[in-house]
Amino acid sequence: MAIEIKVLRRGDENILTNVAAEVFDNPVDAELTREFLEDPRHHIAVAVDDGLVVGFASGVHYIHPDKPAELWINEVALAPTHRHRGLGKAVLEALLEVGRAQNCTVAWVLTYRNNVAARALYSSVGWTEGADDSGPDDIMLGYSFALTDASVRGRSDEGSSVPAH
Repeated sequence: MAIEIKVLRRGDENILTNVAAEVFDNPVDAELTREFLEDPRHHIAVAVDDGLVVGFASGVHYIHPDKPAELWINEVALAPTHRHRGLGKAVLEALLEVGRAQNCTVAWVLTYRNNVAARALYSSVGWTEGADDSGPDDIMLGYSFALTDASVRGRSDEGSSVPAH
């Protein structure tokens, strides 16, 4: 059976009940899944291999009072068993189609300089590293700020800051 790329919608919560190891940073939570899929600005494209989610790309489209809609890519991840098959590119491209359908004018992502796999993926779909017309190519850095104590929700500190994917 071929691997299916699917953009999840409200009602698709059950698809995320069968996920391969190391795809998500933490166990998938049913309530958070429901909330995510009910929010029309949150998007997730998944790669499904014989009923098992083996990868995903997630993002949020947003608007601002002085800018047209943009698509922020939050995370791209694949099970180690399914890497180097073009699935990262496939889920990312499915997510970009969602952005186009939402009239987003740009998609953007942050990653660590040492994340070679992520940088190769983004380059493979034609993205330009440092594409920020407000200054030099290397001016943008990602920062994160904890708004809650991670232990309150039972989450580890690992992976809770700006995604490295």
